Amino acid sequence: MSLLTSLSICPGYIYTSFGATASLLTISKTHIPFLNPSMATGKVQEVLPDDLNSTSEQPTLFDGTTRLYTSYICPFAQRVWIARNYKGLQDDIKLVPIDLQNRPAWYKEKVYPTNKVPALEHNNEIRGESLDLVKYIDSHFKGPALLPDDPAKREFAEDLLSYSDTFYKAIFKVFASKGDAVNEIGPSFDYIESALSKFVDGPFFLGQFSLVDIAYAPFIERAQLFFSDVKKHDITAGRPKFATWIEELNKIEAYVQTRWDAQVLLEIIKTRQNK
Repeated sequence: MSLLTSLSICPGYIYTSFGATASLLTISKTHIPFLNPSMATGKVQEVLPDDLNSTSEQPTLFDGTTRLYTSYICPFAQRVWIARNYKGLQDDIKLVPIDLQNRPAWYKEKVYPTNKVPALEHNNEIRGESLDLVKYIDSHFKGPALLPDDPAKREFAEDLLSYSDTFYKAIFKVFASKGDAVNEIGPSFDYIESALSKFVDGPFFLGQFSLVDIAYAPFIERAQLFFSDVKKHDITAGRPKFATWIEELNKIEAYVQTRWDAQVLLEIIKTRQNK
């Protein structure tokens, strides 16, 4: 099995073949700085489980446990992980991390036939697609709401969520670009700056932190690292609202807990760039 095939359970890797080299084989949970297990909303202490691989036994399906099948290295899965943490559901939704390069056969055969992460096991059903899962968790579980009641904000949220696909594809494309990456990605970051100007009652897309911020956070995290380290460029230059958004995002404990080591992340990005 090729590494690209094994990574196909994370949608971003399907699109780009991003990181499809042996260097990714060395990445494990122990390389990722989840060193402060109290950083989640509500200060819930959490010990992150090890990846399940081809030799791991399958958790008992539909036994009443709600499970988030995930990967610590997948930005799409990170979206759902942030939502879980923000709503304080560490005790309600169990993480089941899947080893992307040595995945268990039972995951595709018995859990989620698309063989992708993330997936959620809840109420005797398996659901997938990261943004759908963020919305599902928000509407079916306790905790702070991830979408405001204001109709104008909800309408704008749908516009931003629709654009998020275009945005992440532009980010991944520029990682492999041999051209002027700064100019290529400029319009995407200008869109973010403009979107952050619509509501003035807070620093986030809808004013207050919401599922829209969750949708963009994993990809902006990677983009900022890439442009700062590889291109020596500040993506927030001339974009003050974008700069404030990043600053405030890094104060959200539920997000901070899901970040992974910057050097490991850059190693993967640079591998893609050098292909």
